[in-house]
Amino acid sequence: MICPRCGSSQSEELKFCKSCGANLSALRQVLATRDTEEKFDWSKTWVAEMFQSAEEAQRRKAELDRQRGLTPEIKRFMEIKAGVITASAGLALGIVVFVFMQGLILSGRVSADTAEILSRLWIAGVIPLFVGIALIVNGLVVSKKMLEAARRTGELPSSPGHPETPPNSLPSADTTEFIPSGFSVTEETTKHLRSSGQKE
Repeated sequence: MICPRCGSSQSEELKFCKSCGANLSALRQVLATRDTEEKFDWSKTWVAEMFQSAEEAQRRKAELDRQRGLTPEIKRFMEIKAGVITASAGLALGIVVFVFMQGLILSGRVSADTAEILSRLWIAGVIPLFVGIALIVNGLVVSKKMLEAARRTGELPSSPGHPETPPNSLPSADTTEFIPSGFSVTEETTKHLRSSGQKE
């Protein structure tokens, strides 16, 4: 038998390794009782996700969103926010490119053909601008109608403007609550001074 700790060869009758003192009888017992018939569970791997149906994948995604507190109302607001950010970035990109290219053209170091191309490069900012506008319109119009339809069919609670709080979340704090303290740090000490009858 080979000792797993030091790697030296030992006879089968020994209970402890002669070189390092490792417990060889415990090792033999573990090897004898080890379950070699253990089967591999494919349902716990990424392969199972590949073969699941579209309905199962959608149900699983909805459950994960619910656990994270991502209600459809919150997703709608996040979509509008992403649209505002994307549109603003596109507008800023168009303005910066326009100003930079006009500076290059006015410097007089570029030919007329090149100036013609450079004067139109600001259009690159139009693409993210339109993507952002599309996200805003989708969040304001399409997602709102989908929410109303889901509320009518009973899939969502009918409380507009108040997204459902996830079951494991804490309630919001009440910052207007004031809990008066029952004592002051100096209250007891000043009472003792008054009762001691000190002369001034």
